[in-house]
Amino acid sequence: MAGECGVVARRPESEGDGAGPDTAFALSRGVVVLFAVACAAAVANVYFSQPLLVTMGDDLAMSPALVGSVVTLTHVGYGLGLFFLVPLGDVVDRRRLVVAQLLLLVAALAVVAAAPTAAVLLAGMAATGLLAVVTQTLVAFAASLAAPAERGRVVGLVTSGVVVGILLARTASGLIADLAGWRTVYLASAALTALLALVLHRVLPRPSGTPSAPLRYGRLLRSTVALFAQERLLRLRALYGLLVFASFSTLWSSVALPLSEAPHSLSHSAIGALGLVGVVGALAATAAGRLNDRGHSHRTTGVALALLAVSWLPLAFTRSSLWPLFVGVVLLDLAVQAVHVTNQALIYALHPAAGSRLIGGYMVCYAIGSATGAIAATALYTAAGWGAVCVLGAAFSGIGLALWAFAGPEAGPGPATRGVRRAPDGTE
Repeated sequence: MAGECGVVARRPESEGDGAGPDTAFALSRGVVVLFAVACAAAVANVYFSQPLLVTMGDDLAMSPALVGSVVTLTHVGYGLGLFFLVPLGDVVDRRRLVVAQLLLLVAALAVVAAAPTAAVLLAGMAATGLLAVVTQTLVAFAASLAAPAERGRVVGLVTSGVVVGILLARTASGLIADLAGWRTVYLASAALTALLALVLHRVLPRPSGTPSAPLRYGRLLRSTVALFAQERLLRLRALYGLLVFASFSTLWSSVALPLSEAPHSLSHSAIGALGLVGVVGALAATAAGRLNDRGHSHRTTGVALALLAVSWLPLAFTRSSLWPLFVGVVLLDLAVQAVHVTNQALIYALHPAAGSRLIGGYMVCYAIGSATGAIAATALYTAAGWGAVCVLGAAFSGIGLALWAFAGPEAGPGPATRGVRRAPDGTE
């Protein structure tokens, strides 16, 4: 990377890398859309339970504290998977890894759907969260298949699937549960996941080239930590990710509270439908990937962080009217997605052969930000109301913008700098 390390000539990413795909594989728009759909379907499993908690608790005679642990265990499983499973994409055939994780996810979803007791349900939810990190393996896989000049665009499209899955999960699970019960939500997801596993098995490329000796698992995990110590850009982008997703989670974990109260008094289905508004912003942000490909990552990040801070102004008027809420939601999701896409495109370009470790490590910070925003927002709403929650969300955004201004442009691989650098484990 220019400005920090010497740049060596680029080689095909599959050469000497057992996890690399066939570089002759044509990454068509249809395949990119398939990646996005698979990401949406996988990550949605983490969020399906949120509008179903009361129904689950009644069905299995769970105490309120035990019901709350359903969401907690799912997110704990997801966080563990980010660190312990996603890095495997750098040392094994990603195609087999994706299919295996999807099939195991089918089994976990079936356990949840058939759970006869609270203990079985909780175990199934933890396993579901753990295996749903196949989403990040797919993001790294798509990035590895894309040509360097269009990697930002591809990552943007695939990541849009992730955000759409997060935003629509609650809406879909609420509607399905109203029609056929909460267990049907997980049965339907299991069927869709099995279908996606079959399609991806047939479509995704097999690795080519001469495999190198794989890293031992312990060294693989240590190298993930070492990447953070080595790469300033990774640390900075991970911090941006933590802050923007803390702001994102501040909104989406607490917005149901004022909407369910007077004067709006919206139903759960109506509140869940708000995710449809958020999708507009998420899809519009795919342009951020194209801007990154043209070398405008720093400027895109600054504009997006400023937009994120501004979005909290209309959101502050949620109690008086729904129109400011709609405007704020679109702006917030547009800004968050723009930063997220830019982050992933930049950090993957640091070490393509360590792409899964880079994405996994970055997403651990994303998970920390999401958890921080959710915990702080719900507690603050109870103590001080919606206005205080908006101040919190704006504060996360403002800190990110101040960090951007203070840090200055990163010395990252631009559109003309396509070299490959050596990772801490010696891979390139």
